[in-house]
Amino acid sequence: MTTLTMAVRPTAIAHGARPARAGGSAWTSGPSLVVVRDGLWRVVDGSGAVLGHIERETHPDGERYLARRLVMSTRRIELGAFWRIDDAADCFR
Repeated sequence: MTTLTMAVRPTAIAHGARPARAGGSAWTSGPSLVVVRDGLWRVVDGSGAVLGHIERETHPDGERYLARRLVMSTRRIELGAFWRIDDAADCFR
């Protein structure tokens, strides 16, 4: 399992590239994305607690990223569908 901090460029993560760290980014103290499988990321905070998931889906107009926040271990809230993983990740700030 790979953990990527949101200090890296999330768009590169979405396309499977190995992104370079963006030094001095405001995202450094934010949540991290952990690759679960191709097209699915777990969003965790600094202590390792799971905040939710981002899932890539194919849409007729391109790829979309669905953000889902976990409320309890068995309940989740749909936060929305986004055209960029960066925007989906911002929901967890």
